[in-house]
Parts: sequence; C-alpha cells; structure tokens
Amino acid sequence: MRMIRSELLQALAKQSPSMRSEEIERVVDVFFDEIAKRLAEGGRVELRGFGAFSTRERDARKGRNPRTGDSVEVPGKRVPYFKPGKDMRLRLNAE
Repeated sequence: MRMIRSELLQALAKQSPSMRSEEIERVVDVFFDEIAKRLAEGGRVELRGFGAFSTRERDARKGRNPRTGDSVEVPGKRVPYFKPGKDMRLRLNAE
C-alpha cells in the first residue's frame, strides 16, 4: 500500500476538523519545503521517534546507455537519504 499527497491531506483534514483544507495544505507544503531547503544547504533534519533526513554523496562513475550500449560518464551527486528512528523500526517490525 502507498499513500499519495492528496491522501495525506485527507487524513490530516479528518483528524483536524477545525482547520480548513487550505490551511492543512499550507502546513504540509511548509513542512516538506523546510526539509528540502535544509537538505539543499547540506544540513540534516531529525524528527525524534520518526527518523532523520540527510544527504549522501554518490561518486562519479561510468554507466551504460541502455539503448545504444555506449559507455557514458555519470557525474557525482548528492542524493537524499532517510534513516528511520528506533520507534519507527519497532512499529515496522512489531509482531
């Protein structure tokens, strides 16, 4: 099962009937924008009990064009990384 953004907004609206849908959407936008902004700055976002967002460096490497089979240079880059917290791991592995 997966949850898309609109389903998240609906779930939050159900749990917060006093908030208008526009307010809930704004809160979610600010939440994700702040995480992305901090990661773009090279920072880390830690949410106790949930997990930590950070970035990792990927080295440059040689890849292959799947269509032609030609070798291509793939530049190094930073990629987002999520490490679940202890409480999250326990919830996921509860019997």
